[in-house]
Amino acid sequence: MLENPINTLYPINEVFQTIQGEGIFTGVPAIFIRLQGCPVGCPWCDTQHTWEQQPNDEVALSEVTEKTQATSHWANATAEQLVDLLKQKGYTAKHIVITGGEPAMFDLIELGQVLEQAGYQLQIETSGTFLLKVTDATWVTVSPKLDMPGGYMVRPDCMKRADEIKYPVAMQKHIDQFDRLLATCPPREGVSIALQPISQRPRATELAMKVCIERNWRLSVQLHKYLNIE
Repeated sequence: MLENPINTLYPINEVFQTIQGEGIFTGVPAIFIRLQGCPVGCPWCDTQHTWEQQPNDEVALSEVTEKTQATSHWANATAEQLVDLLKQKGYTAKHIVITGGEPAMFDLIELGQVLEQAGYQLQIETSGTFLLKVTDATWVTVSPKLDMPGGYMVRPDCMKRADEIKYPVAMQKHIDQFDRLLATCPPREGVSIALQPISQRPRATELAMKVCIERNWRLSVQLHKYLNIE
């Protein structure tokens, strides 16, 4: 553990072990730590219950690992408490995905350091609209959200820090928007780029496949939804 931990409190909506269903780590056993809070406002978001952090929704930490359905309940926890919780649950996965909500709203450096010292590999999934505060070893997956109701802009520094870029698409205008983003906020050379069809819509999948083949990009199909797992 850290010699002088800050004991930052993180609002936890959910903690569970499953298979990563998206991006480069598709198929890898993973522990998901879902944080509460997101102002971006994506219309197709399938975790809208994580958007608001209401005081009357706060529960005990033990309750966020026992959920049988999506709720807006959340619990505060320090990094050390989370490590203890993972050990108590007997989780075997060593890959941890910090998601949300929008996890980059929070300073994740202490969390990352504590998890890494405990033997875990850390990945964050972010919209790229907040300054990233993560460890150097954290794998950063940026899923750019453009022209969303919240009005947040994708940050050039997030695009540069990305280890992979996973972009949701449904129609040609989304490809055009993405091209403009890549021109104004170019990622590092060699970064993996994947297109992800929104809500498994057939036309979106067909478009994503076509563009991926043309540009030698990857296709991310949200495997967990096809397998009907979380």
